[in-house]
Amino acid sequence: MPSKSEYSRLLNRTIEALLPLLAVPVALIIGAVLIYALGVNPFQAYGTLFQGAFGNVSGFTQSLVKATPLLLVGLGVTIAFRGGVINIGGEGQLIVGALAATAFSIGFSELPRIILLPLTLLVAALSGAVWGGVPGVLKARLGVNEILSTVMMNAIALQLSNYLLRGPMIDPAEIERGTQIAQSDLLPQAAWLSRLMPRTLLHSGAILAVVMAVLVYIFLWRTTIGYRIRAVGLNPDAARYAGIPVQFYQALSLILGGAFAGLAGGVEVSGVHHRMMEGLSGGYGFSGIVAALFGKLHPLGAIPASVLFGGLLVGADRMQRATQVPSALITVLLGLVVLFVVSSEIWARRRARRRETRG
Repeated sequence: MPSKSEYSRLLNRTIEALLPLLAVPVALIIGAVLIYALGVNPFQAYGTLFQGAFGNVSGFTQSLVKATPLLLVGLGVTIAFRGGVINIGGEGQLIVGALAATAFSIGFSELPRIILLPLTLLVAALSGAVWGGVPGVLKARLGVNEILSTVMMNAIALQLSNYLLRGPMIDPAEIERGTQIAQSDLLPQAAWLSRLMPRTLLHSGAILAVVMAVLVYIFLWRTTIGYRIRAVGLNPDAARYAGIPVQFYQALSLILGGAFAGLAGGVEVSGVHHRMMEGLSGGYGFSGIVAALFGKLHPLGAIPASVLFGGLLVGADRMQRATQVPSALITVLLGLVVLFVVSSEIWARRRARRRETRG
C-alpha cells in the first residue's frame, strides 16, 4: 500500500499538472465578463466561436492550417526556453524565412519538385537560423539581453519585408496594373506543398510540423546536445561547473529557435499563400509563444495547444461576424492564458520550495 507521503506527492504532482489547464477556462470566464459588458450573450458568442473553429470540416481544417505555423514557432520557443534564453523574435524570423523561401523558389523555378520544395523549406529554416543567431551571438559574446535584441530584430525584419515587397520582390503584374500591392510573384507550383483535402487549405505542412515535434522531443530528451541545452536552462552555473560551454548552447538554442520560426514562414508561403505578402506572419511569432507555454514547454504538449489556439484564431473571425464581438478579444484571451500559465508555474515552484523546506 502506498504511504501517506507518497499519496501527498502524487496529489501535489496532479495539482501542479492541472494548474496550467485551468488557465484557459479562467481566461474564458474573464472574457465572458468582457463580452457581457459589450451587451452580447457570452454563451452565444462562445458557441459561435467554437462552432466556427471545430463545428464542421471547413472550420476544423482551417484550425489545423492556423495551428501549423503556431506549432513550428512553438517548437523553436520551446528549445530556446529549455536552453535558458527567451526568444521573442519568432515574428521576424518567420518573415525572413518566408522572404528567403520566396526568393529562392522563384529564382530557381526550373528545378524539379523533388529538389525545389525541400530546398525551399531548408533555405527558409537556414534564414531563420541566421536571424535568430544574431541575438544568440550578441548574448554569448557581449552579454546583450536577448529579449531586447530579438524584439529589435523583429522590427528590422518587418521593414526589410516592406522594402523588398515594394521594390525588388514586387510582383511585376502589380507594376503593370499600377496597383502596387505589396506582394511577390507567385511561387512556381513545384514549390507548393500538396493539399491533404480537396477544397480546403489543409496542406502537408501540418504533417511536417507534427513530425518535427516528435523529432524535437527526441532531440531534447534523447541526445547529448539536447541534454546539455536542458542542463544550461535548468542551472547555468552547475552546467558551467560540469564543463558545458553555457554561452555556446545559449546561442545554439536561439539559432535552433530561429530555424523553426523560419521554417514556419516557408511552410506558410509554400502551403497557404503561394506568395509573400504583407501581413503573412499574422502574429504567429507571438501566438506561438502562448502555444509553447500552454504546452508546458514540451514539444508534444505544443501539438494540442497549437490546435486549440489555432481554433481560437479561426473562431474569432466567425464570432465577430455573427455577434459583432471584436476578434481582438482573442488576443486578450491569449494574453490572459500566458499570464495564468506563468503564474501557475511560479506558484508551483513556490509550493515545491516550501515542501523541500519542510522536508
